[in-house]
Amino acid sequence: MKLKIIFSILLLSCAQLVSAQQQELDSVAVIVDQTVVLESEIEELIATVKSNALRNGQNLPNDRVLRTQAIERLITEALQMQMAQRMGMQVSDPQLEDTIKNFASAEGMSAEQLRDKVESEGMNWEQYRERIRKELITGEVTRANVRRRVYITPQEITNMVRLIDEQGANEVEYRMGHILVGFPSGASQDDIDDAKSRSEKVMELLQKDDADFAKIATTASSGPRALEGGDLGWMNVNTMPTLFAEVVGDASKDELIGPIRSGAGFHILKIIDIRGKEVAEIEEVNARHILIQPSVILSEERAEQMLKDFKAQVLAGDADFAELAREHSKDPGSAARGGELGWNDPSIYVPAFKNALANLNQPDELSDPFRSSHGWHLVQLIGKRVGDVTDKLKQEKAYQLLFQRKFGEEREAWVREMRDQAYIEVLE
Repeated sequence: MKLKIIFSILLLSCAQLVSAQQQELDSVAVIVDQTVVLESEIEELIATVKSNALRNGQNLPNDRVLRTQAIERLITEALQMQMAQRMGMQVSDPQLEDTIKNFASAEGMSAEQLRDKVESEGMNWEQYRERIRKELITGEVTRANVRRRVYITPQEITNMVRLIDEQGANEVEYRMGHILVGFPSGASQDDIDDAKSRSEKVMELLQKDDADFAKIATTASSGPRALEGGDLGWMNVNTMPTLFAEVVGDASKDELIGPIRSGAGFHILKIIDIRGKEVAEIEEVNARHILIQPSVILSEERAEQMLKDFKAQVLAGDADFAELAREHSKDPGSAARGGELGWNDPSIYVPAFKNALANLNQPDELSDPFRSSHGWHLVQLIGKRVGDVTDKLKQEKAYQLLFQRKFGEEREAWVREMRDQAYIEVLE
């Protein structure tokens, strides 16, 4: 009996020792409302940024600055994940696998080859998968919350159509670098003056002959692309924020613009490159679909089988696709129209849906059931057309351009509000 007691004490002591070692190896770095950011998460993000910078030949600031930027990004991500949990948003394993297959396909690889590439670069495959899952969730929760904040008036659409007409067949795209010297919501005049002073000092640094914009952006910017050196990628005046569109019209390559004040702070832009883009005719697709969403009482397998049965019924002439969509589809926007989505550029759809449409060529042709981020789909092609430029289509394009512009602006405001309402404590 004594031996059993001694053995139990030894086991308990070992467990406590292991626990203590684990705590030393991975400690809490930041408290964000009901969750935490771990030291290992910060180190992992910094390592990823360094790896990407090395691959792209990008210079980085010191580790202290990188750590500050990594913490800022992880705080935002933690708040997004908590909101996703409250909204019940999840990404299932089948959905995750489909996304990874799409990533691999876009790179000309199979999923297995992608895994080999990831592991050859020193990354853990499971950690990579969970990072993709988290990005899908944060992207969806952002879209769901920001979309409802975007309001577009008929007059704005009319003005955008006029602008599109004036631009004619050619439009210019700008690749821009961005630095935001921010101030908090409800900032005092002292806060605003301080941010303005800091932005002017940043501008002075950028105007030096040996200035490295990407490094300075990573160090000084509080914008969403700071860890990417402030690179916003290619945009035209229709898709960039209104504030930027008003100042880049006559800008030349390598020109610095700013500081420009907005509700978030002071912005500095650099025109990294400019290119003219020929407007191509776009093949538009009209299709109808049935969406079945798995749930606690409806398994993935059962949802897929339902759509297989529907397809067999339609092919046999025993059922009408539109009637099946009205009765069973969980897409409220199209179900009442018999599943019809209307004429659209296929690129507006999620990758799985876009790929399914690309494989359909004849009117009334049916896809096999497939999984997207929204659930299981069965798609029927209604038709395809090229370059039908009617007033209605121009208005739809104008609306999409305005939506993209306002979405970016509202996203920044949403993130600031979310942070203002949260309890955040960075632990030393």
